[in-house]
Amino acid sequence: MQPLCHDDESYALLQLKESLVINESASSDPSAYPKVASWKVHGESGDCCSWEGVECDGDSGHVIGLDLSSSCLYGSIDSNSSLFHLVQLRRLNLADNDFNNSEIPSEIRNLSRLFDLNLSMSGFTGQIPAEILELSDLVSLALGDCGLQGEFPMGIFQLPNLRIFSIRYNPYLTGYLPEFQSGSKLETLMLTGTKFSGHLPESLGNLKSLKEFHVAKCYFSGVVPSSLGNLTQLFGLFLSDNKLHGAIPESIYRLQNLEILDLSNNFFSGSLELNRFRNLASLLLSYNNLSLLTSHNATFPLPKLQLLSLEGCNLGELPSFLRDQNQLEILEIGDNKLEGHIPKWFMNMRSLPIPPPAIYEFKVSNNKFNGEIPEVICNLTSLSVLDLSNNNLSGKLPPCLGNKSNTASGKIPKSLANCTKLEILNLEQTNINDVFPSWLGVLPDLKVLILRSNGLHGVIGKPETNVEFPRLQIVDLSNNSFKGKLPLEYFRNWTAMKNVHNEPLIYMQADTSIDISRASVTNPYPYSMTMTNKGVMILYEKIQDSLTAIDLSSNGFEGGIPEVLGDLKALHLLNLSNNFLSGRIPLSLSNLKELEALDLSQNKLSGEIPVQLAQLTFLEIFNVSHNFLSGSIPRGNQFGAFDNTSFDANSGLCGEPLSKKCRNGEDPLPAPKEDEGSGYPLEFGWKVVVIGYATGLLIGVILGCVMNTRKYEWVVKNYFARWEK
Repeated sequence: MQPLCHDDESYALLQLKESLVINESASSDPSAYPKVASWKVHGESGDCCSWEGVECDGDSGHVIGLDLSSSCLYGSIDSNSSLFHLVQLRRLNLADNDFNNSEIPSEIRNLSRLFDLNLSMSGFTGQIPAEILELSDLVSLALGDCGLQGEFPMGIFQLPNLRIFSIRYNPYLTGYLPEFQSGSKLETLMLTGTKFSGHLPESLGNLKSLKEFHVAKCYFSGVVPSSLGNLTQLFGLFLSDNKLHGAIPESIYRLQNLEILDLSNNFFSGSLELNRFRNLASLLLSYNNLSLLTSHNATFPLPKLQLLSLEGCNLGELPSFLRDQNQLEILEIGDNKLEGHIPKWFMNMRSLPIPPPAIYEFKVSNNKFNGEIPEVICNLTSLSVLDLSNNNLSGKLPPCLGNKSNTASGKIPKSLANCTKLEILNLEQTNINDVFPSWLGVLPDLKVLILRSNGLHGVIGKPETNVEFPRLQIVDLSNNSFKGKLPLEYFRNWTAMKNVHNEPLIYMQADTSIDISRASVTNPYPYSMTMTNKGVMILYEKIQDSLTAIDLSSNGFEGGIPEVLGDLKALHLLNLSNNFLSGRIPLSLSNLKELEALDLSQNKLSGEIPVQLAQLTFLEIFNVSHNFLSGSIPRGNQFGAFDNTSFDANSGLCGEPLSKKCRNGEDPLPAPKEDEGSGYPLEFGWKVVVIGYATGLLIGVILGCVMNTRKYEWVVKNYFARWEK
């Protein structure tokens, strides 16, 4: 019989439970649930060896394993935690919880028998304590995605039994690779997304047991050492997004077990002989200067290839070997110099008369393709992501895309309401002649709606329910023919614009996940858009997740600006210019503490500029020109930085920066004192490029109908491409 749990260990577990709270938002895995809910002290379930997540030794009854991963736990773990009383522990998994920026206590040394420690995505932060070096039995150590920082203790690499080591996605953790000794047992080394730097040492070749080497998105430089060829067990090599240069060493062809090779976003030159990689399932070479070679007698290179990324490789023509890739699921060849018609064989992806391929993601954006989209694209029944944007395509869309994509003219297809996972819909400048698509409000995950520069018309009216567009945070209806009053009932519904979230810099993206070889690849697809920001049309190659914006400019809206707009406190951009709005500027706009651009120009607004608007200390652009405003211009804070063009053509306005002086009694008032608790400014940490309107057809992103998108917060945690056994 299984011996009963020891009383002191049962008590320690209950203390641990009491020190934490259950909070669903503390775990991001959609299948997370509170395992500790089953822990009870009395009755048949009083034996801790029967509690969920607890493992006991069959002979002694000691607690030797604790798996509380994805258990919705929130709270702090400090040096006094009863966790460190469980000195018999051999396995400890606290991954995917939120321990509230706790530092890993030095008391971790008490768990000296640990051979498996997993703290990934658990809210720990600070420096890695040197006391971890005392855990000499460690075989597997995972501290990934924790907010760790400071200098990495290099002695961890020398732990004698370490086989699996992952500290990836800790962007403030610095370090370098040591001189590896022969006899190392390391099989998996994951440093992706850290601040590790320096050169890849020649001694890397001593890791004869290494199967996965992840150093993507780091700061490594120099050349790849020829000793890489000694790693004959390697099946996954990830070197992307570093500053590596030079030729790929000839020794790489000795890696006959290699199935995943990611060299993208470096400065590599020279060539790769594709036919010498017989087992590659995934090849990513984007944004390098590598040429691809195939032997004349090798008509079918890369027979197992499932993922190919050749974006930004200066390709002038399609590689001929693509005709024979009958396993391909993801193809990315955007940002090249490809031109002419899209060949039909290119869509079929095989020349043999067998069923069409299971293409999952197809990206050929930013090329020079012209003509129509071949109707054979309708054969790609597994398609989840299609990006043909920024080409010179013309003509009608294939009929099958009526249920999968945007439309080139006419009305917005109501079949889009079936795309319940849709997060971004961009139909800008596509000759749509329709009324406002209120039926899109049923989409529970729609965040971005861009219908700019079309023939949309009529009154927007009232929503049918008070839950329409629940997650909408960016809406651009500019340059259409809407009329009537501003849709204040919709403003009340847009709850995602009401709450300010000061979160780390993350971007909106979709997450496509497929199984490739022995790994599952999560391939992020960042959303992009163009939008007027502070008077300039800007391309957002990535959209910051906290960006909130409304652009209703250049329409025929009339009547007053509703006070309810002041409830949208997360707004960063508000553009109501070039309409027929009248009445006063509502005082409630002073509640928009995050606002960076406010454009009310070219309307019929009257009255004074509320002095409280000077409290908007993040405001960079303010334009009320060409109205009927009067009185003195507020002064103080940001208002001191606005020039006279912000106030032009308002005959009743006076005071700086205008040349018209105010009369006695009209002196401009200083900004009132701002209440405490204002937020922080949005930092535009992404690359922006000023562009004009593009000609040709923008298909954009087609997502939702066939994609099984995971819970968005889980996607955020998995921002970078992830490969797991």
